[in-house]
Amino acid sequence: MRLVASSNSAPASVNRYLLPHEQDVVTIRRHPAVLIGPVGAVLGALIIAGILSNTSIADSAAALAIIWWLWLLVLVWFVWQVAEWSVDYFVITSARLLLTTGLIIRQVNMMPLGKVTDMRFERTLLGRFLGYGTFVMESAGQDQALSRIDFIPYPEQLYLEVVGLIFKE
Repeated sequence: MRLVASSNSAPASVNRYLLPHEQDVVTIRRHPAVLIGPVGAVLGALIIAGILSNTSIADSAAALAIIWWLWLLVLVWFVWQVAEWSVDYFVITSARLLLTTGLIIRQVNMMPLGKVTDMRFERTLLGRFLGYGTFVMESAGQDQALSRIDFIPYPEQLYLEVVGLIFKE
């Protein structure tokens, strides 16, 4: 029984990392709450730019231009963060867990399901309110590339899905 519906096929950016014998069980993006910090930064910068524009600091056109160009840089940074979020995926296959990240520099972290010796998920108060959690995994005391995954949506269901794959009967 599937607890989280699969999209039946991983996006091409993820599918290239799957082995021929692997089946994609669940492929999801990290929770949009990962963008709370960037949204706060761009809104805070907008408020600061607006306030500075109405002070004596912005009396000259050059100072006003610098203020708004700086805000534009923050906005470009925000757009970059959204673009990076849009290509980051957490993938559960029949054989392993994968986390793909990065827009220009692609990083693929993975852990075979057979190597997972301990797994738990954590949820902060904000995480419970917004619906995300953090997976923490250990592998026979070894340091793994994939040991902590933040901002996972549906953490209870995904936890049960992974545990079901690890302890197949």
